Amino acid sequence: MSASPLFRPFDHPKLKLRNRIVMAPMTRKRSPGGVPGADVAAYYRRRGEGGVGLILSEGAGIRRNGSRSDPAVPNLFGDDALAGWQAVVDGVKATGAKFAPQLWHVGARPDEATKALPEAPIDSPSGLPWPGKTVAEPMSDEAIADTIAAYAEAAANAAKLGCDAVEIHGAHGYLIDQFLWDGTNLRSDGWNGPTLKERARFAAEVVRAMRQAAGPDFPILIRISQDKSPDGSVRLANDPGELALLVEVLAEAGVDIFHCSGARFSRREFAGSDLSFAGWVKKISGLPTIAVGTVGLDVPPATPLFATIAPGPIDEVERRLDAGEFDLVAVGRALLADPDWAEKVRAGRTDELIGFEARYVAELH
Repeated sequence: MSASPLFRPFDHPKLKLRNRIVMAPMTRKRSPGGVPGADVAAYYRRRGEGGVGLILSEGAGIRRNGSRSDPAVPNLFGDDALAGWQAVVDGVKATGAKFAPQLWHVGARPDEATKALPEAPIDSPSGLPWPGKTVAEPMSDEAIADTIAAYAEAAANAAKLGCDAVEIHGAHGYLIDQFLWDGTNLRSDGWNGPTLKERARFAAEVVRAMRQAAGPDFPILIRISQDKSPDGSVRLANDPGELALLVEVLAEAGVDIFHCSGARFSRREFAGSDLSFAGWVKKISGLPTIAVGTVGLDVPPATPLFATIAPGPIDEVERRLDAGEFDLVAVGRALLADPDWAEKVRAGRTDELIGFEARYVAELH
């Protein structure tokens, strides 16, 4: 067994993993009608066979018509979709990996949602995908309640399928993130407020409903992000105190693990400290965190997302993991390119690692 901290078992009271490597969620659009088929099961099983500890699925829609950005994004409700997910879960678990679906609601993302699902109403706190751009009416209290119930239903479905956890997508400008950001949440009722503590109410209610539906021992993860602009000049929390307002509310609501998404796992989040985003969230919450962003790839500054990228060193992510800055490491594009990435790293076969190419996005093999 490799001496790398990446391959130390993760021993959480609710979630035990054979190593610290997580497959990051990556949208596929390969489930026609929202139903994952045999090819989807094979795709995830292949990463389990390659040695990953935990697989997070692509975003899956909840029972709200506007939750998906494309009709080929899978659902996590309905008999046909759940039967398809059962094959995914069974296949992954047979490899020794653990599996968790990610629950997705795109919110006010009309460029995708209205083209792909023209009949779907747009859900968002204030009808804004971006400050100054109105695309819909604000959600009613009834719509908010129905959406929270839909998240709970999906969490219960995940538990019934035998999933090992469930993750909420609360990042990257989608519905939950639209409630969190004061630039897109302009409501004047109890779903808004002057600080992140008040604006986190919707996310917290989602977590509480999911906890009640799935049970006290079912792990709930949430993915959160900071950047609200491509250059990182606008952030959700501008200092540790602001970040604490969000993290503490979510932890109290029942989140077990935070997935801290950023362009680079090692980026210094606040001045005066070398701590990354995942490091700060762990320090504030005392809960395990997942770091993600360019792991396993050599990504120069300003590199386009889907550029050709060579394999990169992992010494920095190992150093921070070994120091306890975060607990788990999510790998995205490197695993998309090379399903055996984890096993090659474990065996010291880093000279065999495959770099990322844009064609892998189209193939999603």
